[in-house]
Amino acid sequence: MTELTKIDTLHGEALAQAADQAVRAIPPAWPLTATVAVNPFLGQVSETLEQTAARLARIGGVRLALPRKHYADKFAKGEIIDEDLDAALQSSALSGSIDLPALKAAATKEPQPVAALPTVADLAARATGKDWTYLVAERIGTFAAGFFDQGQALWAASRRNGLYAAWRAFATHDLTPEIHGLKGFSIHVDETPETPEGVIERVAVSLGLGAEPGTYFHQLLLTLGGWAQFARHLQFKAEIEGRSDSTALELLAIRLVFEEALYARHKMAIEREWLEVRRIHAQPISADHDTLIDGVLQVAAERASQRKLAATLAAPSSVKLAELRPMLQAAFCIDVRSEVFRRALESVDPGVRTLGFAGFFGLGASHKGFASDVAEHRLPVLLKPSVYSCSAVDHDGEADQQARFSARAIRAWGRFKLAAVSSFAFVEAMGPVYAGKLMRDGLGFSKGKKADAAKPRFAPSLDLETRTVVAETVLKAKSLTDGFARFVLIAGHGANVVNNPYASALHCGACGGYAGDVNARLLASLLNDREVREKLVARGFTIPADTVFIGGLHDTTTDTVTLFEDDLENDIAPEDKARICQWLVQAGSLTRAERARRLPRATASSVFDRSRDWSEVRPELGLAGCRAFIAAPRARTAGRSLDGQAFLHDYVWKKDEGFKILELILTAPVVVASWISLQYFGSSVAPSLFGAGNKLLHNVVGGFGVVEGNGGNLRAGLPWQSVHDGEGFVHEPLRLTVAVEAPKEAITDILKRHDQVRALFDNGWLNLFALDEQGQLAWRYAAGQGWTDIRRSTVTHALRVAESA
Repeated sequence: MTELTKIDTLHGEALAQAADQAVRAIPPAWPLTATVAVNPFLGQVSETLEQTAARLARIGGVRLALPRKHYADKFAKGEIIDEDLDAALQSSALSGSIDLPALKAAATKEPQPVAALPTVADLAARATGKDWTYLVAERIGTFAAGFFDQGQALWAASRRNGLYAAWRAFATHDLTPEIHGLKGFSIHVDETPETPEGVIERVAVSLGLGAEPGTYFHQLLLTLGGWAQFARHLQFKAEIEGRSDSTALELLAIRLVFEEALYARHKMAIEREWLEVRRIHAQPISADHDTLIDGVLQVAAERASQRKLAATLAAPSSVKLAELRPMLQAAFCIDVRSEVFRRALESVDPGVRTLGFAGFFGLGASHKGFASDVAEHRLPVLLKPSVYSCSAVDHDGEADQQARFSARAIRAWGRFKLAAVSSFAFVEAMGPVYAGKLMRDGLGFSKGKKADAAKPRFAPSLDLETRTVVAETVLKAKSLTDGFARFVLIAGHGANVVNNPYASALHCGACGGYAGDVNARLLASLLNDREVREKLVARGFTIPADTVFIGGLHDTTTDTVTLFEDDLENDIAPEDKARICQWLVQAGSLTRAERARRLPRATASSVFDRSRDWSEVRPELGLAGCRAFIAAPRARTAGRSLDGQAFLHDYVWKKDEGFKILELILTAPVVVASWISLQYFGSSVAPSLFGAGNKLLHNVVGGFGVVEGNGGNLRAGLPWQSVHDGEGFVHEPLRLTVAVEAPKEAITDILKRHDQVRALFDNGWLNLFALDEQGQLAWRYAAGQGWTDIRRSTVTHALRVAESA
């Protein structure tokens, strides 16, 4: 190998690594059919918020902070106090350089707007007066919509040989760029290398990037919005399954081809500016003074929230739980919406207990609905399916065949109505027949979608030993090893809304964007299984013979609960069923009254109507407001209002041998909760990059995403209506506070074994606290400093709150 060949090889390897890093800096975005909350800063967990803010200011032109007025108003109201500001300042890079008065003064002045570095397309647009930036986004978006299409397009693009090959075939015949003045573009595309890697190397030479493009590749992918995120999702999913996928890399190559063509045509006009842009891209990222001020104000707001949480946990409980065996135990998802319902349910009768556990209930199920061949992965997206199930009906052979034929006919009819070609004929021929339904649905009289009546069942291959191990694992994870109630309700959750492309975003994140009814019913049937119970006795678990597990579904939009008592072998006594239903109805009424206070234009009685209203852009607020995750015995939070802002996971560390359950909590539910919290954060502070825009302007594209208006970039993240009510934010962007009742040493030991989880805490994406034996915030974790005892300041504040009350 010659010296020149070695240099070329090293050059190519460096560019390949830079391109891979740029791809991994982009968060994945799941399709609308199973929307999953994703941390938009997933690729930056090794950086701090301030470093990431500096990065996104450079390449995205956004500030990762609310307007300073937001914090100034909190000072004026006394929600953020000097103690919070001082503590935030002392822990920042500004410590010693400014004092408290100077910080307060800075909070009253809005910093200068930031502007992203221009791409070649931006520079060419300035030089020529033509909007090349829009043209690039529009042409890539038009192609990508067809390539990724899942049944909506009239003619989908060929997927043979991957995205880049399909685009080259498309672009060599696409005359739109040339009509707009980019002469010779189709020939330019035809002459590009046949591999995305080859394109990246060639364009790096053409644009003078060398082997170190810095933040440039990341910026180009960022300009593609949801298209880059959806492509990244394909790679993310493939890697979980042990495969590889280069779709996102190929998308970067396509974007680079446009840059190269524009540079070649307008080099003389933009060369000087492009040299300066390249120089800045290659520089290390560093936060400026305004970014550091924003960081201090953010920490101060989080400190204020943590003081409020500490006072809530220190306050006496308003619920007195009976010491006798409870009549009902109800296990809900840790979702923040369940906190309100759990609190309401426990208040209606002392014979009720509630539990909190991740909503897939430990069953990583790949499920096929009745008469369907589509596998729905009802589990966290970070996991692989461990059990398989399908829905079936208890009919004789002929009735079962008829039910299957009916279900498949309905599904085929739905596909026919939505198909690109047949939809036009359908409207012409069948439109008048649907006049009554349109009128009924338009006026909000539709009954909504009902839960599947067919009972979900485990695959026959799941033997008794495996079922027993699964049951034992779930009961241990729930800390439910004794004290079983007469009835145990396993309540999954989902949302029943109409005319809402983002409906799956309101379902259970732990169930992969599906409702949690299937997992709840599967677990109930598993724990009711006589053979499984007998095997559990040998493992030290004795479930009373009269304990009955019931699957249920909590509709978070209407706060009604459906019981699947038809799944049971024996009927529940009418008086017992009536009593349980009465409790659930009472709890639903209390919950609706509390939730209606936060919903715009809502009353407790109008909540049902909102779920059926085609024009309602806020049928519910989802997980808006989430700010804490608490893993502790229920006694620590029972009867204390957390305002629907806390994920509550039941955990008793003294029952956790070897802290295996604690490790599972920190590496799975906490990570999922961080994705949810940071998605709301990103959609609030940087909606142009990480938000889905205005629901009123959405058009569904390809059956998997939305564009805002007629085309352009796919939008990912949360719609503006999910974080803002038109007058103010319904979600305050705060990084999640994680509070765990467990020995500090055990928590530290787990973090040492899981680098990615430790990075979330060490770099400040999450705040970590340990609770003491009384359930009080006692120790704060900080990278490089270990644990700091905060009990004195916490107690002092709690006393102040009590005195003021």
